[in-house]
Amino acid sequence: MAPGPRDTDAQLIATAGSDPAAFGELFDRYAARIDRWAQRAGLSEADALELVSELFARAWVGRRRYRDPGDGSAGPWLYGIARNLLAAHRRDGRIDARARARLGMQSRPDDDAEEAVDARLDASASRPALERALGALPAGQRDAVRLRVVDGLDYPEIARRLSCSETAARKRVSLGLQFLRSEMEAVR
Repeated sequence: MAPGPRDTDAQLIATAGSDPAAFGELFDRYAARIDRWAQRAGLSEADALELVSELFARAWVGRRRYRDPGDGSAGPWLYGIARNLLAAHRRDGRIDARARARLGMQSRPDDDAEEAVDARLDASASRPALERALGALPAGQRDAVRLRVVDGLDYPEIARRLSCSETAARKRVSLGLQFLRSEMEAVR
């Protein structure tokens, strides 16, 4: 029997193993809302889509562990997973793709080659302005941004290298990136 709009989330999850369309219905109910939530939380459109993809991959893998809170809603469970993924993204700068890898899913569609070339050309043309903006940053912020963005270090390591607290390292990166963003927007 095909899932219907009257089925609760809990019923859809319970039957998803034998009827994958039930899980599709759950996806249809929540994907757009969670995508909007992730973008309002500050993720780019691409990262929000990746969060939604990873969220539903994890939900599929963990569907047997789902426990109905009594009202049949999976919303709190799904948003809990989404909050954890968002926190990990803020901490690590990426969405963890382990569940999608276990399912053999593609992590992210390949970028259109033309768009990639355009992005590289835009970046190349913006380089002098970016170098000026970097030079205008206070040394602590410039070093923190370089360690985070260029070297890809996590915040505990940045804090260690800059001899400051992790909170101070995060603040330096955040302030530095805000300044760079405003400077680069003024150039465009």
